[in-house]
Amino acid sequence: MAHLEVLDSRTGKTYDIPVDDGYILASDIANIGFDGPVSGLNGGKGPKISQGLRILDVGYQNTACVESKITFIDGYRGIIQYRGFDINQLFHNYVYEDIMHLLVWGHLPTQAEKDHVRAGMAYAMNPPKIVVDVISAFPRDAETMPVMIAAMSAFAAADEVVCATRHRQKPVFQGQLQVADEAIVRTIGYLAATIALIYCHKNNREFKQPEPGRSLVGNLLWMMGVSEENSKAEECLNKLWILYADHEITNSTAAVLHVGSTLADPVSAVMGGIISGYGPLHGGAIDLAYEALAMIGKPEHVPAFIEGVKRGKGRLFGYGHRIYKTRDPRLSLIEELMETYKEELDANPLIRVSLAIDKYASKDPYFVERNLKANADLMGCFLYTALGFDPDMIIAITSLSRCPGALAHWRESLTQPMKLWRPLQKYVAPLAN
Repeated sequence: MAHLEVLDSRTGKTYDIPVDDGYILASDIANIGFDGPVSGLNGGKGPKISQGLRILDVGYQNTACVESKITFIDGYRGIIQYRGFDINQLFHNYVYEDIMHLLVWGHLPTQAEKDHVRAGMAYAMNPPKIVVDVISAFPRDAETMPVMIAAMSAFAAADEVVCATRHRQKPVFQGQLQVADEAIVRTIGYLAATIALIYCHKNNREFKQPEPGRSLVGNLLWMMGVSEENSKAEECLNKLWILYADHEITNSTAAVLHVGSTLADPVSAVMGGIISGYGPLHGGAIDLAYEALAMIGKPEHVPAFIEGVKRGKGRLFGYGHRIYKTRDPRLSLIEELMETYKEELDANPLIRVSLAIDKYASKDPYFVERNLKANADLMGCFLYTALGFDPDMIIAITSLSRCPGALAHWRESLTQPMKLWRPLQKYVAPLAN
């Protein structure tokens, strides 16, 4: 096996660190020890203690925290694969429901498997009175994310298995995949119903009861009352959601796994992911991008705005992606969808502004040198706008498309040894002697 030869100048010792497919184990680094006083105590004159090396990686820029078989991303070559299937193949030959099964359960589903999961989700989508009351208690113009968390908390309070999780001596889900699978189906159903109820509450329309024969996408749009108004919506989201189904260990997926590592239930874990997803440096960047587009107002105002960004007077949210050093492979697939809905996109003034920004930035050396282009998250949101969804609901709906992928990682963690996620820190302030 390939290895690193490490010479510790403090001790003169040499260590062989195995390299496996470009990765080394932090535990191997920790074996590089040094007997010395605890840093900062008694002026370095205290008792000698054996201390292993630690790795400082602020923001986890270069640290892998899990081993996974779900999603592969190569940001240098522009490759995304789900369970070994290229995303282009999946996009052109399947719909979101198939990909949801592939991610969570590791294979493309039979019709019988689809029907079984559809029925389970539809049953979970029937909201108890406590959930309806919680959502109704908010003003219609309330921010969506706090309403989502409140409603999901109400669903959790009404779920006997979820409530029992904190009162069992043995783990409820770890190694118990049948119990976990039932909880996954319910959690996805809860989130779909939550989003549909909030949408109906905000728009003062009647919530429609879910139907067991419909897919996740189909039931979401049905409960909202959108499918009757826009026959294209389900077809569009069935393809668009494939591109957002999973993106390996994103900030929000890591939040799901962090909560899950405490042996918490999947509803609680997903709430952690939702909260993370609404931050301005994550999914919340979409809200800021839309607000910037509204502020710019017209395509002719774009050059002045761009020059302000270059001078540090503003920030262009929704542009660039830290994973990709080449073109994001999802962008060409989104562009295929955008061509299908070109008429609706051309009619929207915000999208005309965004396309003007993209055209201007594609020729400006400042953006070209930094590879700053509209990312797939922002570009996909234009399709939601074309379908008639308000910006306020886009992140919420997108969170549902990502939920099964995050829960696929949670399920995978249940087959691995239990390990509470507890990062370390490097303390840098003075210590009392």
